[in-house]
Amino acid sequence: MQKPDKATVATMVAGMCTFLNVYCTQPLLPLLRDTFHATELQVSFTVSATIFATALTAPIIGMIAERRGRKKVIVPSLFLLAIPTALAATSTSLHALIFWRFAQGLFVPGVIAVMLAYVNEEWAGRGVGRAMSSYITGTVIGGFLGRFLCGVIAAHWHWRLTFLVLAALDLIGAFVVRAWLPLAKNFVRAEHVRQVLSHARQHLRNPRLLANFGMGAAVLFALVGCFTYANFYLAAAPFHLNSAQLGSIFFVYLLGAVITPQAGRFLDRFGFRHTTVIYCAMMIAGLLLTLVKSLPVVIVGLAIFSSGVFVAQAAATVQTGAIAGRARSSAAGLYVTFYYLGGSVGATLTDFFWRWKSWLGCVVLFGGVSLVSLWLARISSRPLDRLDSAEIESVGD
Repeated sequence: MQKPDKATVATMVAGMCTFLNVYCTQPLLPLLRDTFHATELQVSFTVSATIFATALTAPIIGMIAERRGRKKVIVPSLFLLAIPTALAATSTSLHALIFWRFAQGLFVPGVIAVMLAYVNEEWAGRGVGRAMSSYITGTVIGGFLGRFLCGVIAAHWHWRLTFLVLAALDLIGAFVVRAWLPLAKNFVRAEHVRQVLSHARQHLRNPRLLANFGMGAAVLFALVGCFTYANFYLAAAPFHLNSAQLGSIFFVYLLGAVITPQAGRFLDRFGFRHTTVIYCAMMIAGLLLTLVKSLPVVIVGLAIFSSGVFVAQAAATVQTGAIAGRARSSAAGLYVTFYYLGGSVGATLTDFFWRWKSWLGCVVLFGGVSLVSLWLARISSRPLDRLDSAEIESVGD
């Protein structure tokens, strides 16, 4: 590899640019509901459409990356992502916006699925947990910036302008990644498509890997559902927040930029099982705090909850590479499919609990899903009570 610092920065930038787009409409949901005279469920499709498209194409992109290589998929995906992002600014109806949001999601797996495999392979022997947490830190920063910029721009100018700004940032990031991300040196090309399909079937027959996929799906279900419907919760009485204020709420994501690297070190030192207990406790504690009718307390609760999710993401992504052993891009593609299917369902199913008991119903749902994710995590780690860096590297060998 080239200089590790540039390579690490490139992975962070790739994650950041991708996640600028994935959840950017969340702080706009109350505004879009009023603009298009729609329901909460209808405007939530601007979130779930992107996530569903990501889940749909992830295994295909993963298979392509097994043949083409890692960087040759990551960089074009970043450039192509800017196109539907810019075109979303032309939307004159909710259906058009949902269409372009779906189109954005088609290019997202080219970064997130392939980058998981890239990090697991290229940092083998040098602390994959730390490297993975650096990438996830980039996704955390991108997730915050996308929401924050959209909220502020929509409040002071127009919501359509947000997509032009995000498209410009996508292009800048694509050039940075093209220049600084080294070509993979530890990549082993699959010789035939049949070999790629065979690896995918083997992954789907692995109960530990399936449990890990389920863990990731449950975690994103809770995160997307929470940060989608928290906007409606905070836009209503007694909070009455506007789109700029809702976008500012996502400053809590920046705590994840601090927590995630620590999670990587904790994962390397103490292993997967101990880490899963920590993340689940953080998620449930944070959810309970959001029930207090005080904005500062709700913000603290969301910060703790989201930090728990970032810890879970770091653990699940490393566990995917560790269990798969080989054909990691294919395994990562399948992980992303399950992961984002969970998020897509979370953005829509939560509506039933919102109409049932408002925010309390949502908290009950997310708390239950958090416990399910912990149960699945325990299943995925049964043969190996502890996964530290050395064990991860030996599996990769």
